[in-house]
Amino acid sequence: MSDYMFMLESHLSADQFRVVGEVRDLASAAGLSVFLTGGAMRDMLGGFPVRDLDFTVEGAALKFARSVEQKHGVKVESTDELRKCAELRFPNGVTAEIGQAHSEKFAKSGGRPQVAPATIHEDLRCRDFTINAIALSLNKASLGLLIDPTNGAGDIERKELRAIQNYSFYDDPARMLGLIRFKVRLGYAVDERTKLQFENAREADMLTRITPEALGAEFRRIASEPSPHDLLRALEEERLTQLFCATLVGPKLNLPVFSRLQKARQLAPFGWDLRIHALPLFLTVLFEKLNPKERSELATNTSLSKADVAAVQKLETAAKKLERDLKAPKLQKPSLLYQAISKAPGEQVMYLAVYSEQRIVQDRIRNYFQKYLPAAGEVTDEMVAAAGIAPGSPKFLKAKEEMVLKRLDARPKKPEPVPEPPPPPPMSSFARGSGFRQAR
Repeated sequence: MSDYMFMLESHLSADQFRVVGEVRDLASAAGLSVFLTGGAMRDMLGGFPVRDLDFTVEGAALKFARSVEQKHGVKVESTDELRKCAELRFPNGVTAEIGQAHSEKFAKSGGRPQVAPATIHEDLRCRDFTINAIALSLNKASLGLLIDPTNGAGDIERKELRAIQNYSFYDDPARMLGLIRFKVRLGYAVDERTKLQFENAREADMLTRITPEALGAEFRRIASEPSPHDLLRALEEERLTQLFCATLVGPKLNLPVFSRLQKARQLAPFGWDLRIHALPLFLTVLFEKLNPKERSELATNTSLSKADVAAVQKLETAAKKLERDLKAPKLQKPSLLYQAISKAPGEQVMYLAVYSEQRIVQDRIRNYFQKYLPAAGEVTDEMVAAAGIAPGSPKFLKAKEEMVLKRLDARPKKPEPVPEPPPPPPMSSFARGSGFRQAR
């Protein structure tokens, strides 16, 4: 096994690594070459938590995605017929994308690209930034081989953002928003040539050529970012928030509440997946300062559906119910509180962390993230497997949960008080006098 496979295993959760193995085995059985690519590789090499798994196959990706769905009970969240890719959610909560290796050619700036099947090397060379153009082979003959045609690993080491193509921002102007997003999330500097390309595309009014579909896709990515306050502030400084709504500047951005949301998301231990449906939570904060006309403009500019907008109200209603549940006296037992919060959708928990005025609810959410989650993380798969239960089975998951709950409720025994030694016997007057004379 290569060093990169060892690195991969150390950076993924047990559930994520299990999904990698399942996809690799199914691709091998189907005779497809499969690679781990994009954000998963960028985050692994950069030392960041891997949020999503991105698989690229040389072949019929959508057909392969359907076979994964049938054999592992996976839910297909969405598909892109143009680029032949599908978003999947596995039963254990892991999210992944399976896409076909392809090339893209743009007949005009911001237009619909011409997409054709390609090799993995050609696919990587058509991506936006070098840090996203790295692949790891999951194929038997080349397992663990790193494929990096644009030296993205070097840019990750230098903490630098570099566009692959000279006309990257002309071909797909939405990448200009992506550049700011990655700069804020990763804390990387922008390569000087890329910075010049950005400014040239801006002066050529490429921002006006971003389609509502492309703007909406980027808007959803922004909603999922862990640092929404910092990102919106950076976009405002670049005068880019007005692409979503003309008045989305200053107080309309609601940055103080986004700051609270950002701090709430940072409560989770490093690398822990909150499993948030981020869009309704993001819209809840954003809509707070917008009037109906402005909300309508934003929805039109970003291709939000009526269901997307309606989800905001549904979130508030569901979060209020969760708030009532979290106030219940019976949740004083750590295991019961842990179960109540861990089974609730992440966006509802974050909503309460931002908006709830109930002190007991805030305290219990904080305890969940700062005490109970770390304690639950101490129960490893190896500990459960040591009891003779096969990993990945329903029995295994149930046994692990029982071990977690038992650990949470275990009270450390107070050490028995150590008896104080008896006082020394009183000294005789003769001894005291003798001692006094010796001291002198």
